[in-house]
Amino acid sequence: MTGTTISQKQPTFSDIIKSYYQLTKPRIIPLLLITTAASMWIASEGKVDPLLLINTLIGGTLAAASAQTFNCIYDKDIDYEMERTRSRPIPSGKITTFQAFIFALILGCLSFTILTLFVNIQSAILALSGIGFYMVIYTHFLKRHTTQNIVIGGAAGAIPPLVGWVAVTGDLALPPWILFTIIFLWTPPHFWALALMIKDDYAQVNVPMLPVIKGEEITVQQIWYYTLLVIPFTLLLVYPLGVSGAIYGLIAVILGVIFLQKAWQLKQAPKDKFLAKDLFKYSIFYMMLLCTGMVIDSLPITHQLMSNIIAIID
Repeated sequence: MTGTTISQKQPTFSDIIKSYYQLTKPRIIPLLLITTAASMWIASEGKVDPLLLINTLIGGTLAAASAQTFNCIYDKDIDYEMERTRSRPIPSGKITTFQAFIFALILGCLSFTILTLFVNIQSAILALSGIGFYMVIYTHFLKRHTTQNIVIGGAAGAIPPLVGWVAVTGDLALPPWILFTIIFLWTPPHFWALALMIKDDYAQVNVPMLPVIKGEEITVQQIWYYTLLVIPFTLLLVYPLGVSGAIYGLIAVILGVIFLQKAWQLKQAPKDKFLAKDLFKYSIFYMMLLCTGMVIDSLPITHQLMSNIIAIID
């Protein structure tokens, strides 16, 4: 009797690298980095040391990658249950839990070491606290137990501007806490718009996201309220703090009006997943352009241009 053997294709080195890369959820990281960079530009009044910027962003990238990898380990059970996430490296069996743990540990240690040696110890401690908050407070205590998971957990994603500010100045002042608050208030509209899109996935694995427990109507009301809150906070950098000027203020107002318009449209049609997707995509665009506005406004050439315009008007 002849047996039939099924040979499984062995992963190539490229496949392995790709799997580890996917563990870090790389699409999330650029948004964290741009908030870090914007904070550094404001703190340095548009004169960022390029080497300091690079080292801070590398350390921040490694910290975020470590946190996301730890998250993949903790959430491997629900990732396996959801069709959307079943192909991720751990539930698909491409990487073991132990391998992922060692990888996350190495990333975290590298982040702390680089920030300590090439930036300062304060930024290293803040980045490490971000990993801890994301894993312990959000992933363990909040995500599976309360509809307010993303509200409180949003603090983890708001830590990067604190890291950026401390990297430049060595301490914290009021402006970075305003940046922290902007991201903290922006997170619920951003994430709940996504939750509206994939509500059924969360319901399938019993994650109590707001749309699952309270429904679409309550969720879009909350999105509207948080959007109303975040817009005025973005303008505090102009007045009374005065760390950003008219260029940033104009950008913030225009972006804020569009944000409000999209949130209002969703409020009128809570079950419209197309509008939820539109708001989710715009929220990413909003934060990236808002931070770009901070950078442009902080540049010495911008200050010179505004001075020349004022002189001409006078």
